[in-house]
Amino acid sequence: MDVIDRLLEHDDWGTKQLFELSRDLTDAQLDQPFDIGHQTLRQTFDHLIFNIAFWTGLMVGKPLEARQDYEQAERSMAQMTERYGRYWTAFATLARQVSDEHRLDDTFVDHWGERPTLGGAVVHVVLHNAEHRTELVHMLTRLGVSPEALEVDHLLWEHKTKSV
Repeated sequence: MDVIDRLLEHDDWGTKQLFELSRDLTDAQLDQPFDIGHQTLRQTFDHLIFNIAFWTGLMVGKPLEARQDYEQAERSMAQMTERYGRYWTAFATLARQVSDEHRLDDTFVDHWGERPTLGGAVVHVVLHNAEHRTELVHMLTRLGVSPEALEVDHLLWEHKTKSV
C-alpha cells in the first residue's frame, strides 16, 4: 500500500467514524452552535463534503457548477452521509488514477486562476478533512460523546483495519 492509499483510506475511515457517531444525534445537537469550525456539526460536515466536491471538480476541469443546487440539498445526516460517500469516492478514484499515472506533478487551473499540482490538491483535501475532523471531535466531545469513541488518528486506523 502506497502513501496515497494510506492517506485516502484513513481519511475515509476517520470521516465515516464521525458520521456514524453523529447519526443518532437530534437536530438540536447537530445545530448547536460552538465556537469552532463552521459553528455546528451539520455545517462543518456540510463544508467538508462541499470541499471534496469542489476540489474534485476543479481537478477534472469541471468546477462545481450547480452550487445553488448543492446549497439547497437535504441536510439530514442520512443525506449528508450519502453525499459524502458519492463525492469522496469520485475524489479517491481520481487521486488514485493520478497517482497510478504518475501525474501528481501535473497542474490544473483553480478558482483563483492559479496552477496548483494535482498532488498538492489531493493532499490539501485530505489535510482539510483532517482539520475539520478535529473540530468535529471537539464538538462531539462537548456534546458528551466518549473521547475513546472519537479516536480517529492514523495509527489507530492502521491497528483496527490492518491487524492480522
